[in-house]
Amino acid sequence: MIKVITNSPEETINLGIKLGEKIKEPLVILLDGNLAAGKTTFTQGLAKGLGIKQIVNSPSYTIMKHYSSDDLELFHLDLYRLDGLGEDFDLEEYLYDAVVVIEWPFQVEELLPKEHLLIKINKISNESRQFKFIPKGEKYKEVLKCLD
Repeated sequence: MIKVITNSPEETINLGIKLGEKIKEPLVILLDGNLAAGKTTFTQGLAKGLGIKQIVNSPSYTIMKHYSSDDLELFHLDLYRLDGLGEDFDLEEYLYDAVVVIEWPFQVEELLPKEHLLIKINKISNESRQFKFIPKGEKYKEVLKCLD
């Protein structure tokens, strides 16, 4: 596990950029944190690091948003409003061919892959956040070397 503290939204975005620049293959990233913890802010930085030029914003009401760079696709999901698994929700379709960021992932815990990167975000103050990066699998450990 790696812990990082950011002290502003800009630092949170820069942390996401740093991680995104290291990602070269499809990965699943789970973001766990309370409302207003900084999940979408971090994802905005991650998208920039992946080379995505589009504006990234919260998919709270649409559940999922899709973005593309020259090299990778990004699916950004917010499962906060999801009330259990429905027949029309096919998360498995997205998990293996793109970078997938899932906010509120434990709404569908039974669908989550065994290997993933769990990022726990704790709001310390109005501006400060603590990020705990917990890799599950070798390729996730490798990506985190950029944070050492």
